[in-house]
Amino acid sequence: MFSFKTGVTLVVLAMLVVAAHCGVGEGTNSYNYDLHKMSDLTKLYNSKVYVADRMTRPLSGMTVQIGPLSHSGVRVTLEDGTKWLVHKGDGYGISSQTVVVHARHMANNWKIKETKNFRGSKTVSDFVRAGGTDYSLMFDNCHDASGRMFGQ
Repeated sequence: MFSFKTGVTLVVLAMLVVAAHCGVGEGTNSYNYDLHKMSDLTKLYNSKVYVADRMTRPLSGMTVQIGPLSHSGVRVTLEDGTKWLVHKGDGYGISSQTVVVHARHMANNWKIKETKNFRGSKTVSDFVRAGGTDYSLMFDNCHDASGRMFGQ
């Protein structure tokens, strides 16, 4: 029989799995920058987003996705055709836990869940702002952030 105590135990276990595989420590002290000049970063953040793909992948160390036991982010395509992943995780960034990385760093296990045409009406910085600066496994995780980014 399924009890409240069993349900709480399963939720705590799921949270520990997510904490272990969805950002906690993944980005800590490992910052590999594609852009080296502040002017390049400013240009990227001011770039218009034409298409956005909400995407998910299995948690690190897992081969399959099981509902919310996955990682999510939004891949944006800019006017020049370059693609960037905007995603959030504990320890991912320095001043913000929502970061932007070139899509070439994405593993091949990311899957598109939905696509939206923004027609240049939003910028990369709009997506980063929607993702938020702080990470909380329970209240502001990668799924919450990608939902806000995609819901713009």
